[in-house]
Amino acid sequence: MERFDVLIVGSGHAGAQCAIALRQAGFTGTLAMVGEEAELPYERPPLSKDYLAGEKSFERILIRPAAFWAERAITMVPGRRIVAVDPAAKTVRDAEGREIGYGNLVWAAGGSPRRLSCSGHDLVGVHAVRTRRDVDQLLAELSAAQHVVVIGGGYIGLEAAAALTKQGKHVVVLEAMDRVLARVAGASLSSFYEAEHRAHGVELRMGALVDCLDGQDGRVCGVRLANGETLPADLVIVGIGIVPEVAPLLEAGADGGNGVRVDAQCRTSLPDVFAIGDCALHVNRYADGAEIRLESVQNANDQANVVAKLLTGHDAHYDAVPWFWSNQYDLKLQTVGLSIGHDATVIRGDPAARSFSVLYLRGGRVIALDCVNATRDYVQGRRLVTEGIVADPAQLADPAVVLKEL
Repeated sequence: MERFDVLIVGSGHAGAQCAIALRQAGFTGTLAMVGEEAELPYERPPLSKDYLAGEKSFERILIRPAAFWAERAITMVPGRRIVAVDPAAKTVRDAEGREIGYGNLVWAAGGSPRRLSCSGHDLVGVHAVRTRRDVDQLLAELSAAQHVVVIGGGYIGLEAAAALTKQGKHVVVLEAMDRVLARVAGASLSSFYEAEHRAHGVELRMGALVDCLDGQDGRVCGVRLANGETLPADLVIVGIGIVPEVAPLLEAGADGGNGVRVDAQCRTSLPDVFAIGDCALHVNRYADGAEIRLESVQNANDQANVVAKLLTGHDAHYDAVPWFWSNQYDLKLQTVGLSIGHDATVIRGDPAARSFSVLYLRGGRVIALDCVNATRDYVQGRRLVTEGIVADPAQLADPAVVLKEL
């Protein structure tokens, strides 16, 4: 049985950054990364944007080239799904029964796409957008498809809708809530993006509940709604969130539920076991002290850096301001902070000019910004969030007032 000083489970952004940061910090012990996918670590955000649109090759979204990992003595163990953890023996076991030992375990397994539970969910032509394989399968079927139904009006669903509309497909987006981006943004931003997608020919259905997927000869051909209407569908894309991949840790006795619970140093309740990235449930001061999971590259990288510092003898804790981005058509949305629990919003600039920002306030303090084609607001507004600055809403709304002056 192989044994490594540090074993990283997961080869996404969090796992890759942890390995990179360990070597950068001078870690000289044995180090391995186990990934369920066959590929080397790659960037996931472009899957629903540039890669789906055919604007970037897979080689261009690799986090590092193959030679990088070998030169730094980072052992890559691809194509193995870890299904069990034994914290007493300090081993993990894969689906084929093979074991790997560890001194410290870093769990960076992320999550798997949440699947539909209705009949027809397993028909050919029903796709997620989570891995390279997901998108490659979708692209292989795309040329023969004209009608695409996207289930879910979050970032993934809207980015996929934009990419496929630009390729001439007729796209319908189904959102169960009363607006798109309802879980991550305020109503004004939702309205703006709804108008933009409709202007590009996307059909949006709010409050749309899926009853089942219809099939013919084993392939999806329609989406039946709860109201009895059936929408034609050559392809269906499901973007309704992820399920954190933490079952092996929870079964081993780790605290958690919707993710595995970690402290400010990304430690789980199991000895010498850390968790980072999409699957890590942590208290976040930017969420008003609530326990959350953050599904973002920022969170993955920052938590990875914390663990790398700790494992090389340095003190560190996670307290980074969250940030996100989304590209749809020619619109670049940049978000800093979390709008959870906001009690007021301020619109800065003119949405009709397609360059503006939405500032979110709670108790008078700026807690988040959504910036559309407004990079300067995003850069300067960051400090408003990190310092919890109370500012005059009239000044925030005035584009002539430079945010950094506040």
